[in-house]
Amino acid sequence: MAIVVQKFGGSSVADPAKIKNVAKAVTREYKNGNQVVVVVSAMGKTTDYLVKLANEIALNPDTRELDMLLSSGEQVSISLLAMAIQESGCPAISMLASQIGIITESIHSKARIVDIKTDKIKKHLDANKIVVAAGFQGITPEGEITTLGRGGSDTSAVALAAALKAERCDIYTDVNAIYTADPRMVPYASRLDKVSYVEMLELARVGAKVLHPRSVETAKQFNVHLRLRSSFNLDDPGTLVVGDDDMEIYRPVTGVAADLKQVRIAILKVPDRPGIAAKVFMKLSENNISVDMIIQSLEEEQFNNIAFTVHESDLNNAISVLEKVRQEINASEIVVDNNIAKISIVGAGMVDRPGIAAGMFDALADAGINIKLISTSEVKISCLVAKEKAELALKSIHKKFELDAKEPHIDEIAN
Repeated sequence: MAIVVQKFGGSSVADPAKIKNVAKAVTREYKNGNQVVVVVSAMGKTTDYLVKLANEIALNPDTRELDMLLSSGEQVSISLLAMAIQESGCPAISMLASQIGIITESIHSKARIVDIKTDKIKKHLDANKIVVAAGFQGITPEGEITTLGRGGSDTSAVALAAALKAERCDIYTDVNAIYTADPRMVPYASRLDKVSYVEMLELARVGAKVLHPRSVETAKQFNVHLRLRSSFNLDDPGTLVVGDDDMEIYRPVTGVAADLKQVRIAILKVPDRPGIAAKVFMKLSENNISVDMIIQSLEEEQFNNIAFTVHESDLNNAISVLEKVRQEINASEIVVDNNIAKISIVGAGMVDRPGIAAGMFDALADAGINIKLISTSEVKISCLVAKEKAELALKSIHKKFELDAKEPHIDEIAN
């Protein structure tokens, strides 16, 4: 009997009617003869609401207490879904990450899963029960509750699929498939029936919101068969995320994405001597602040400017860390630019193919969009542009690389 892991996000379990709809999808898989583990996020905007409450209490909430607060959201949704499944006539049991044994690093708010104990889940599966598991959360070896960061339920689902050696992991969301761009911003985005782990990982990292980057990374590492599907159209096969061997051909550009949550930070007049850049980025790393695009430019003789981007949620922490570093290295000032968007193209087929970067820059130039920063890799090219130009940039690049569909797909996005 095969194990199938299903994951449903907050929009899929936002109210009782939607929870009952999810129960139908779960029981259908169960009645097909599979053992089913369902990973669920908190209902609707519950996490956002809890974050708002915390911020009304504390200017900079303690991360341990924030994890205690945020992890409560999934307890509500898993118990309600288990009830809905039971009401439909199928046996089910809800389990928190602590009850399952999802072990994480001893880091709050951005913990990584290091181990999953499968004994308890397998015991319930062997008793023919559907297991409804809380996503987004874990527990440290010391027994502390942790959370995995935004989108962590995807990671929970894929990690469970890997640990249980599941036949596949289906990620259910509010769109029917993965597209060449966000259909909300690019109505003529084309549907992708299949995409590689490498391409999906880059798309997720540069702003595509359908899958969390760590979930794709885990799927690639453990060769988990991943499929993105719609919670509201259960007969749609969705998009397969597969390994390189399962891809017949790569297009030069598979997709275009925008990240509107980036902030550019510049440290001005940094002394030009060995070890300075290492000190800056080591301090950021020690405080669990991830840095994305980096550029160092000569300001004047013996001085450089170092500019880089971070996620907006890390801005206050980054500024606090950098102010101390600035004083230590005797740099002049720190400048923040909030008016940016990172626009990226991704495609495994762009390797060694000339003209891809030029085509992207040409599309932006034709649209009258100035480029503030450029970053490249073998399968990705990213540019920083003004935030208000993000949608125009996406549409221009999407059309330039002939990714437009014949008909708009905005009707396939759930309300």
